[in-house]
Amino acid sequence: MTCIGFLSVAPVVEGSMASYVADAVAALEAAGVEYQTTPMGTIIEAEDSAALFEAAHAAHEAVDADRVETFLKIDDKRTVEQRAADKVDAVEDALGHEARSDRD
Repeated sequence: MTCIGFLSVAPVVEGSMASYVADAVAALEAAGVEYQTTPMGTIIEAEDSAALFEAAHAAHEAVDADRVETFLKIDDKRTVEQRAADKVDAVEDALGHEARSDRD
């Protein structure tokens, strides 16, 4: 997988967005991409940018609200095979420890 994305899909609503986000995540599952949801968004890994855009579009459309805001950032390494975890590993190697505050 060489295309990594960071996706945030959120309805403009009062109160909890959890059920809307769950719908977006379910769309990512149906799209068959690998993903990891974080408190601020979801990291997506896909074979190429077309698959990533398709998954992001499906997540956006899955949110049934009057107004939906979507943010997508893409790292499309076309000549290097690198996964999201590899990027984190490289930072941790440079730090000499895990890149988190609760590393006990």
